[in-house]
Amino acid sequence: MASLSIAMVLQLLVFVAALYTVEVNGFNGGDDGAVRLVSTVAEQREFDYYALAVQWPPTYCSKSTKCCAQNGCCRGSNSPSVFTIHGLWPDYNDGSWPSCCSGPAFNETEISTLRGVLEKYWPTLSCSKSSTCHNKKGLFWAHEKHGTCSSPVTGEEYNYFLTTINLYFKYNVTEVLFDAGYVPSSSEKYPSGGIISAIENAFHTTPQLICTKGALEEVRMCLTKDFKFRDCVSGSDCPDYVSLPEFAVSDALNGAKTAHRSFTGRESS
Repeated sequence: MASLSIAMVLQLLVFVAALYTVEVNGFNGGDDGAVRLVSTVAEQREFDYYALAVQWPPTYCSKSTKCCAQNGCCRGSNSPSVFTIHGLWPDYNDGSWPSCCSGPAFNETEISTLRGVLEKYWPTLSCSKSSTCHNKKGLFWAHEKHGTCSSPVTGEEYNYFLTTINLYFKYNVTEVLFDAGYVPSSSEKYPSGGIISAIENAFHTTPQLICTKGALEEVRMCLTKDFKFRDCVSGSDCPDYVSLPEFAVSDALNGAKTAHRSFTGRESS
């Protein structure tokens, strides 16, 4: 009996070790620059809810130090002036999330008809290629490896992206905040509680706010699998007053743009 108990304990430890691994997401490939638990079992259980994440490009782009054709931070007057999509992420109630579930690899041709909308409202905000499933690097959209785990609800790849775009326009965070007076400013700071209240009043759900150095970087809203609002697992990490910065290209980025323009003989885009 004793040896059987030990064997069972060992099996349990192996299972737990296989179930979770720590993934550290950095600036160029991660979902939020934080350490999170990722489910890595071969047959991952179905997710519990969605997190719809939209990001404020000026805050994100303040960390950019390199320009290239794909970087939406380098488009000058055409740089994003609204919250853009970061992702629609399947999550678990325990704070972890599934990633790279079974299914075909990302196929860019499947979303070719959505390309214009994705470039504008779901742009890449860096020059680095993103990590994808199947141990590859690729487009920012291919990084939506979480989308492979959404298939029980959204189905094939095209439908995942179309569903996300539709939710983004249906729950227009930019419109809600701008209408409430929370507009980009190089000097103003706004109460984070007021920003939360504006979204609560519009959508009857409490969002999660993510900040970087006191600037609002991301708004997340959590939804059930039939796309009704529910509480998010984690709370906001913003201070009492936050900024919503205007686009201000850093000196380092200005230097990178100059070098890129000199090398190519044309403006970065």
